[in-house]
Amino acid sequence: MGMIIIIENRHLKLIKEVYELGTLAAASEVLYLTPGALSQQLKEAESLAGTKIFNRLNKKMIPTKAGTHIYQTACKILKELNQLDKSLKELASGEKGSILLSTECYTSYHWLPAILAKFKIDFENIDVKIVFEATHKPIQKLLQGHIDLAITSDPVPNENIDYYELFEDEMVAIVNSEHPWALKKFIDAVDFISENLIIHSEPLETVTIYQKLLQPNKIQPKSFTILPLTEASIELVKADMGVMVMANWAINPNFRNENIEIVKITPNGIKRIHYGAIRKEHDKPDYIFNFLKYLKDGIKR
Repeated sequence: MGMIIIIENRHLKLIKEVYELGTLAAASEVLYLTPGALSQQLKEAESLAGTKIFNRLNKKMIPTKAGTHIYQTACKILKELNQLDKSLKELASGEKGSILLSTECYTSYHWLPAILAKFKIDFENIDVKIVFEATHKPIQKLLQGHIDLAITSDPVPNENIDYYELFEDEMVAIVNSEHPWALKKFIDAVDFISENLIIHSEPLETVTIYQKLLQPNKIQPKSFTILPLTEASIELVKADMGVMVMANWAINPNFRNENIEIVKITPNGIKRIHYGAIRKEHDKPDYIFNFLKYLKDGIKR
């Protein structure tokens, strides 16, 4: 039967510190043990390993080939043990953390409160905060580290970002009930030529209807009105001062009772997919992925 080598956690810590610091005296200050006690531990480790781990050169400790191998293994094991200890503590006390998030559109915030409330019940120690100032540039703010999660329908390819599909929606036109579009089964790009299009923000390249329909067809509306607030935009539509395009899930059921009509855009509709974007990082906390799942399951389309 072969010999069973049992090198303890304390031996691994000792070997790591001596290897990195070079002397027992320096290691003793980190490990809060006397050089004599560390010397005795080192002898135990070498006896268990059956080989020399360090050679002494004056007061300097020079690692042997075996010592270098043990050091490299010790680093991996100690990292795993530290992670295990952290995980066990989190499980014992409840995982703690925070998520800073933003979306590319203010209307998206309408469905977030209900999801945040449900998530808070199940993950009471995770603090989710909305960063409103990142709304118009969520991917840029994500890459800069200002937020942890961006919700976007415009996934910009980037080797530092992972995208997770959340849901698909359809964009529809909102017009005054007396507007000519109200009688149409659907509208197309050319119909926008004579209209004042109400949008939430610039640049135009980030506006879905412009990106997916108007720009490809080289159509320019008569004019644009930039108004970030959905409620204010609806008031302009009710006053027949413009048309707007929004997601079908964002439409209030009471709109039809307020001189508002909803019109399909193109025979097949204008569809878009929303994604949850996070930075590619090692050791991403599990609660980030749990929150993505809540978003995917909880958003009403």
